[in-house]
Amino acid sequence: MSPLGVFIILYLVTSIIAGDFYKVPITVAFMVSSIYAILIHRGRPLKERIDTFSRGAATRQMMLMIWIFVLAGAFANSAKVMGSIDATVNLTLVCLPPQMLLAGLFVAACFISLSIGTSVGTIVALTPIAAGVAQQTGTDIAMMTAVVVGGSFFGDNLSFISDTTIVATSTQGCRLSDKFRVNSFIVAPAALVVCIIYFLMGAEVQAPQQIGSVQWIKVIPYLAVLITAIFGMNVMAVLTLGILLTGIIGLLTGAFDIFGWMKAMGDGIIGMGELIIITMMAGGMLELIKQQGGIDFIIERMTRHIRGKRGAELSIGTLVALVDVCTANNTVAIITVGGISKQIGDRYGVDNKKAASILDTFSCFVQGLIPYGAQLLMAAGLAMLNPVSIIPYLYYPFAIGIAAVLSILFRYPRRYS
Repeated sequence: MSPLGVFIILYLVTSIIAGDFYKVPITVAFMVSSIYAILIHRGRPLKERIDTFSRGAATRQMMLMIWIFVLAGAFANSAKVMGSIDATVNLTLVCLPPQMLLAGLFVAACFISLSIGTSVGTIVALTPIAAGVAQQTGTDIAMMTAVVVGGSFFGDNLSFISDTTIVATSTQGCRLSDKFRVNSFIVAPAALVVCIIYFLMGAEVQAPQQIGSVQWIKVIPYLAVLITAIFGMNVMAVLTLGILLTGIIGLLTGAFDIFGWMKAMGDGIIGMGELIIITMMAGGMLELIKQQGGIDFIIERMTRHIRGKRGAELSIGTLVALVDVCTANNTVAIITVGGISKQIGDRYGVDNKKAASILDTFSCFVQGLIPYGAQLLMAAGLAMLNPVSIIPYLYYPFAIGIAAVLSILFRYPRRYS
């Protein structure tokens, strides 16, 4: 298991010393730990060790994830350049009921994150608005920012084009639509409770007066992606449809020409480059660890006191939470422990849809609360706050963490437990 230790030390310890969790590129940490994994894989020629690494980096599941990342990047950026994010933000703000700004903003963040599949994108889109409204209405800026951050994790956890959902379902071997159903049973009550809390807290807050015009046609790509994905269409077909719609609508509205569309798609794919590299190196490193018995060691240690499905599910949640604390990246955490979780789940009969939901929910729970994660750092920077000041108001991440634990302890939803 020492390659994983090298990765944690290089990334976590050096980041703490530097006082910046983005000082050490995570790709470099994975590169060094991967080289180390190859070097200590004794008893076999170097070429065979490299072949083993390459085989782990290019499994069928890894290549499927990479293709989805490519399409998701192309869709997300072309939609952004075309103006879909602004249109979706304005639409949701227009629909906010009066006197319900906090609850409405939370619902808006939930809808946008569910549509675009990224918590960071939602935070970038809504935080400046939330901060401005807070100043105008005298509401606590940290609380208003936390509303957006919490809602952004709703889509990060559930969206069909979220990288965490894609990785969780790919590693556990289940369909996106099936995981969505199970995950909804777990987090929907938490979202409803939080929405009620925000409704009670925000009853006296006035809604903003100035909202940009809604370009309805530019909302169509997100709605199409959301609806077709919910009805079970293949994720690659869903993303391809979204890309085509952004191109057609963007050309018709003059948002870009054909070359601008291609550039937007290309920039989006390039933006996924780091995630693709991380995915491949993590897969190769874990294959070497598996060959040396490291995976069996983890499973033996984590399952030593397990007596049934509850213990297995708790161990899966604990694993991904610990790794997320170390990496400050919920997608990387799921990639890192996905294979281990699959083996634990298979051994104790955990439904793969429930396992995928646990992986995604626990990782989003932790990611939503660590002050050195990209989401809180981005939100704090946009609102000009200290990220720690936002944490006390992050009701939704706390709520889904509690809901995930309760779903394990009380075997909920029953059909998948």
